[in-house]
Amino acid sequence: MRVFGKLKDLLQQWRKGGVLPVPSRRAGSGTPPQWRREKARERCCCVPFPAGLKPRPSGCKSRRISIMADLVFAMLACGAAACAVSVPDCRLVPGWEQQGLGREFLADNLFEYMDGNAEGYLIYGFTRMQGVTCKSGGDSIVIDVSEMTDADAAYGIFTANRDPNRPIATIGMGGQILPRRATFCKDKYYVELAANPDKEHTPALQAFVAEMEKRISGRSMPPDALAWFAPDKLTSVRLIPESVLGLRLLKRGYVAQYEFGKAFVVAEVSPQSAAAVMNKLRQRFGETTPAPIADEAFQTKDRYLGGLCFFRKGRYLGGLANLANPQSAFGLATSLAARLPR
Repeated sequence: MRVFGKLKDLLQQWRKGGVLPVPSRRAGSGTPPQWRREKARERCCCVPFPAGLKPRPSGCKSRRISIMADLVFAMLACGAAACAVSVPDCRLVPGWEQQGLGREFLADNLFEYMDGNAEGYLIYGFTRMQGVTCKSGGDSIVIDVSEMTDADAAYGIFTANRDPNRPIATIGMGGQILPRRATFCKDKYYVELAANPDKEHTPALQAFVAEMEKRISGRSMPPDALAWFAPDKLTSVRLIPESVLGLRLLKRGYVAQYEFGKAFVVAEVSPQSAAAVMNKLRQRFGETTPAPIADEAFQTKDRYLGGLCFFRKGRYLGGLANLANPQSAFGLATSLAARLPR
């Protein structure tokens, strides 16, 4: 559907703004005067070209051929992109058929499908969802594939929706298969499968997940940020899409839950913007104590966040919060800063 949708848009642009045909010479009309040739060329070549298509200086006929070649190339490129996207297909597993029409939702109408839960997808950078319902006898599996803005966002919504009491399986960047539900993320796609009725569906879910994971190309390794946090006493790591630690100044970042408190890392666009956020954090907390960590750092206390330590290393902001023992902040923050890239 993506292939034909993009090709249809491109063809519509070409029909509206493409090259006009070369005026044909009538029998016996002879060679047209120079001004008529120039006028024909002007009418032919000055019509706007579709976005992304480069005009060529070799005349109208060759331009028409060039545009059609570009259209074919675009169609092949779209086809390659579509292969990278896991469009749900019930026929991936023998014995299953699609029930009803497929569904597709964008950010502006997702609430029609999941009213009350759409916001939880939108804050992670949701852009599009494609889904189908598959039937086999009295069993059904609802499959939805959500396209997010990037791989971090896909991993973020996966961790937000996973069962924290179950381990993360090696499926794409991460996944889980439960008796009635399966989820996984790969590259910028988050895949969900929900089975009915209430019984054991693990074999069917495993079969669908195995086939769908093959159809999604791109990143299959977990986000690099997971390696920033030391594994000792680590409970979980999550991408927080906005207001890390409940602070609006920290827009988006990873938070690791430890037995002793929380560690966090927020990536800014540049060292300069990170330094500006550090200054605002100092103003926000008031009384602070400088600390010799990375490029700059300070420690403070907060009524809700307990013992705090903030540091900056290049464009990265990091630190510790909710520390049961504030005296340990310096050593822990130093260790975290050492694991961050410059």
